[in-house]
Amino acid sequence: MNLIDKKKVREMMKEGKLKDVNDIQDLLKEQFGELIEEMLEGELDHELGYSKYDYREKETTNSRNGKREKQLKSNYGNLEIEVPRDREGEFEPQVVKKNQRDVSSIDDQVLSMYAKGMTVRDIQTHLQELYGVDASPTLISGITDKIVPLIKEWQNRPLSRIYAHVVMDAVHYKVRQDGRIVNKAAYMAIGIDLDGMKDVLGIWIGENESSKYWLKIINELKNRGVEDILIVSIDGLKGFEDAIHAVYPQTEIQSCIIHQIRNSTRYISYKDRKEFCSDLKNVYRAPTEEVALIELDKLEEKWGDKYEISIRSWRNNWDKLSVMFKYPEEVRKLIYTNNSMESYNRQLRKVTKSKSIFPTDESLLKMLYLATMDITKKWTMRTKNWAQILGQLSIYFEGRI
Repeated sequence: MNLIDKKKVREMMKEGKLKDVNDIQDLLKEQFGELIEEMLEGELDHELGYSKYDYREKETTNSRNGKREKQLKSNYGNLEIEVPRDREGEFEPQVVKKNQRDVSSIDDQVLSMYAKGMTVRDIQTHLQELYGVDASPTLISGITDKIVPLIKEWQNRPLSRIYAHVVMDAVHYKVRQDGRIVNKAAYMAIGIDLDGMKDVLGIWIGENESSKYWLKIINELKNRGVEDILIVSIDGLKGFEDAIHAVYPQTEIQSCIIHQIRNSTRYISYKDRKEFCSDLKNVYRAPTEEVALIELDKLEEKWGDKYEISIRSWRNNWDKLSVMFKYPEEVRKLIYTNNSMESYNRQLRKVTKSKSIFPTDESLLKMLYLATMDITKKWTMRTKNWAQILGQLSIYFEGRI
């Protein structure tokens, strides 16, 4: 099943394969039909107790018995699907019932519930109230498992050759592993291509955040077709810069100012925090690096005796924090904070807050993927002032764009 993302749609438009709304409707209809077929296969797996290629382990006399064609009415128009059959005729599909011909709302009701972070119990209740379907936890898990091939395809899709800006970050979750509850990092990258369009480049579940794992991810981006990244915004993880330059030696690296502020204000007492942050703002909001350094000297003169550690962290990380001062205001606003990533992570947390512990890495990845598909549907506008930003980047990165 081919997953069509925004970049792919733009390519098909350029190639003349998508000429009008009817072509797009046909494309969506084909995808939706394939998704329903995958869900029906998941139901039959649950009914028989074994998957299509696991028949040697089956504990039933029943078995698969080919497929039959069925015409359906959907939000995307009329479509034809193949419904799997069992030899003993006991299989009663619940996603699309035997006599059901209209599935106009099923795409809005089934996987979207999982995407919005609903618990299995909530989904069971919803399916019962809406469709009269009694769905067991195993059945729900079997249906959502059918999106795993889509995730793999999405995760391995070709990417743009050049990205103007990429933000990298990780969010931590608790996952059950080998009978223990461990912390896992969900690594994420958001990129803005040369058309000014924003997209999530991938989600990777790994051990606690490390520069070694980031190197693996960056190599994967290279293998998926990313030849160059102009500027990367990152947090202050030690060794992160080396990991990026090992693959993209010319990439500029900007440490996220918001992360730096959070890290440095951890050592500030509550009664001084407001005043300290007000003085600190004069540093990172300065018009030039020279003015910023003067303001940093003033900050140290005023607060250095009391909060030496906080100010020293700005001194120690200044090379990566001050990259933004090279660029005009429009580019600076784009790279000095991880606002796009912060907003994305905030929306993910809304979805995942119902699960304090995930049973497997795969269950975490499924929820993050479905939520990401939900979130990125709204990313239809190009970056603000993009024509001006691209013109400025073309000068600063002459020969690379």
